[in-house]
Amino acid sequence: MNSVVERIRRELKANADEKTRQSIQRFFKEQVKSYGVKTDIVHKIAKKHWSEVKLLDKKGIFQICEELYRSGIIEEAFVPAFWLPNMAEKFEPEDLATFRAWIEKYIDNWAECDVLCNHTVGDLIEKYPETVSELKKWAKSENHWLKRAAAVSLIIPAKRGEFLKDVFEISDILLQDKYDMVQKGYGWLLKEASRKRQKEVFEYVLRNKKRMPRTALRYAIELMPKELKTEAMKKA
Repeated sequence: MNSVVERIRRELKANADEKTRQSIQRFFKEQVKSYGVKTDIVHKIAKKHWSEVKLLDKKGIFQICEELYRSGIIEEAFVPAFWLPNMAEKFEPEDLATFRAWIEKYIDNWAECDVLCNHTVGDLIEKYPETVSELKKWAKSENHWLKRAAAVSLIIPAKRGEFLKDVFEISDILLQDKYDMVQKGYGWLLKEASRKRQKEVFEYVLRNKKRMPRTALRYAIELMPKELKTEAMKKA
C-alpha cells in the first residue's frame, strides 16, 4: 500500500512547478499546501495508478485514500476523488460515515470539498436516497466544510430536478450561515436546481430573500431571466 502512495508522491513532486503552485493559491483565501501540479497531470497520475489500486478490496482502497488525504496537500487529495467514483457500485450506506470523517479531519478548502462531494458522496446518496437525511445532519455541523458538503453533494441530481425537497431543507438549515463558502455552496445548489425547477426555486428565493445573504442570493438566481433576477434583488 505504502509503495503506491510513495510512487504517486514521487510523480507529483517530479511534475511540481512553482509558477503553477502560485497560480493555484490565487483561488483560495486560506493558505493551501500544494506541489504546484496542473489538474490534468494529477488526473493522469491518478488514472495510471488506479489500474493497480482497483484490484484491492474496498477497505484497502479506502486506506490508501486516507493516507493521501492525511498529507494535507491538495494534489494528493484530488487523487482519491478521481478514483472513488469508479467504484460507486461497491458503495454501501455505512461508507457515508467514512466520507464524513475524511471531510472533518482532512478537508480544508472548497476545491477538495467539491471534488469529493460532487461525485463520490453524491453517487452514494443517489444509490441510497434514504441516506440524504445524513446530509441534513452535516448541515448542522460546526465544521464549515461539512456544511458546504451537505449542499454540494446534491449538485448533480439537483441539475436534473431531483431531491428538490431535500435541496430546500438543506438550504433552510444553511440559510443564514455566516461563512461565505457555505453561502456559495447552497447558493450554487439552488442555482443548479433552477435549471429544471426554476419556478419552485424562484418562489423559494422570494420567500427567503430578506434573510438570505446576498452572496447566496446572487448564486441562486444566476441562471434566471433578467426580469426574475430584478424581482429577486429588489429590496433584498
